[in-house]
Amino acid sequence: MYDVIVIGGGISGLLSALTLGKHGKKVLVLEKSDHLGGNCNSYRVDDFWVDTGPHAITHLQKGPLRVLMDKYFDYTPVFVDYGSYYVRTADGIRQVPSNLREFATFDVLPRMDRLMLSQAVTKALTLATFGTDMSKESVYSCLPHHLSEDTYSFVNTISYFLSGKSMRETSVYRILYGSSFVRNSAIYDGGYQTITDQLVGQITSITGLGRLVTNKTSYAQAYPSGGLKTLLGSVLHSLPDNVEVRTGTQVRSILTDDGKASGVSTDDESYDAEIVVHSGFAKDLPGMINDLPADYRALLGRIDQAKSLCIWLGLSQQMKEFDYTGSEVWFKEKAYWAMPISNYSQGIAPKGKQLVGFMFVVEDSVKSERDRAWETIHHVFPEIEKRIEMVHYQVTTPEKAAVSIDGYIPDVRTPVSNLYLVGTDAAAESMGITRAAYSVIDLLKCMREDRHLEPA
Repeated sequence: MYDVIVIGGGISGLLSALTLGKHGKKVLVLEKSDHLGGNCNSYRVDDFWVDTGPHAITHLQKGPLRVLMDKYFDYTPVFVDYGSYYVRTADGIRQVPSNLREFATFDVLPRMDRLMLSQAVTKALTLATFGTDMSKESVYSCLPHHLSEDTYSFVNTISYFLSGKSMRETSVYRILYGSSFVRNSAIYDGGYQTITDQLVGQITSITGLGRLVTNKTSYAQAYPSGGLKTLLGSVLHSLPDNVEVRTGTQVRSILTDDGKASGVSTDDESYDAEIVVHSGFAKDLPGMINDLPADYRALLGRIDQAKSLCIWLGLSQQMKEFDYTGSEVWFKEKAYWAMPISNYSQGIAPKGKQLVGFMFVVEDSVKSERDRAWETIHHVFPEIEKRIEMVHYQVTTPEKAAVSIDGYIPDVRTPVSNLYLVGTDAAAESMGITRAAYSVIDLLKCMREDRHLEPA
């Protein structure tokens, strides 16, 4: 008999197990694959250490991951500053502006478009601050009319990399909350503030489209020195003895007793527990448990997802085009987000060589997207082919639930007592690992409210 069974050994499942284990719970983690970490992992390909997609750890100074690290980690990974964000054009790279004054001279886009976009951002922020629900408003619907084709492409690219969906499907909520325009009150206690003071504070600190693309604010982002595997290693080494982890074990069903979650069953046996935490795809839940209400099943069916294609290139020598730390966006056809991760620390690539990851959103078949991706890479970097000595492809679902206008994001608490969800489909704030950490913070809050944990 366990206190808690966690389904899934990705980063959200492991963070849940770590925190609950540190609260004295006897925890069992069941992971269907042979490796842990999910999208938070690194592995070796021909002497290069590739991550599972390019990552930036956002909100690192005061965000949810920092809260969890400070309170629960025995070993904290070393982080290095993420660097800057750039837009790649035919003339090279331009740093994304960090405030509206800089944005005024950001001549990648036409001057009048820059002015209208700044006004649109300010208007959306004002509406959100005064309580307007922006989750069903598409980014496209809030754009001024008669923008140039380049500007539409730019905004569309930002939308794709924030949500996996186009600007017609991405909600304004995602732009504001997913990119740090609005800070989360559950994490940041700023004291009493009138709504007008709050609005003035936000508008005077707006960092233009740079903040939309980058999340780069005073509360920082970084990259783990040595790659994502070092963050995963810190979590695993911090797990207490009362947390048991089993890989190669797929949970087939969630058991209930008198309307409450009571355990799980695998191909081989059943395990009893007082609480079940599901960190896999929430969309798969209806196939695992019979006690879900029909309306909740329908809502889970509305969860929107997007796939991404990452092409990792191991280069025989460093290229001057990638002589920076940070990442770049190409917003023309076909758009990408690229990151030369070997610039952060030694050992990611062999000495004198370089590792660059290119992330593309998959809109059609993977094969056609791969062909289009290579066309873009060769067009933007005509000299790169002669330096490629390693190519590695990844097709992933970077966010288990896209924040789109028609999509659904479930809460951590489900209609079934003692059954909870965690992961990037159980929180709408931020992206990636930070988004997963938000869901774990919410899990602890809900379990305290449900009296499964002592009050903080």
